[in-house]
Amino acid sequence: MPDATLLVVWHTNSGHTQEMLDAVLAGARDPDAGDVEVRDVHALEATADDVLWAEGVILGTPAHFGYMSGALKHFFDTSFKALETTTRGLPYALFVKGDTDTDGAVASVTRIATGMAWKEVLPPLTTTDDVDDELRAACTELGRTMAAGLAAGVF
Repeated sequence: MPDATLLVVWHTNSGHTQEMLDAVLAGARDPDAGDVEVRDVHALEATADDVLWAEGVILGTPAHFGYMSGALKHFFDTSFKALETTTRGLPYALFVKGDTDTDGAVASVTRIATGMAWKEVLPPLTTTDDVDDELRAACTELGRTMAAGLAAGVF
C-alpha cells in the first residue's frame, strides 16, 4: 500500500509542454520522494473517479488564447459537479507553458479550483520561454515536492 496517491491531469499538443510533463512525472515518481503511486491521465480521458482516487493533483496545460487548453477545460466541465463538494481541501499544483502569456491560463484554473475549494500547495510553475535544463529541473522539483509532501502528510 503506497504512502500516498497522486494524479497528474495534463494536456499537451506541442513538445514544450510534453517536456515539462515528462520532468514533472520524473520528479513525482522519484523513489526518494516516498512511496507514492502516480497516475498520469490525459485531460480528455480523466474523470471524477480519477480525482476521487487521488490524495493530490498536479494539473498541466499549455496556455491557449489566454486560457487553459480546451482539453483541461473539458476535464473540469465533465467532473466539476461530481467533485464540487467531495474534494474540498484537495491539494493541487499547476504547470503552464505559454508562447507569450500564461496569466489567463493560471487565472482560469485557479478560479475553478477555488470553486471546488481545492488547496493550492505550490505556486504555479509557468513559462513562456523554451524548455531548458533549468526549467526541467524546476518541473522535476514540482513533481518531487508534491509527491514528498503527500507522502509525508504535509499537504
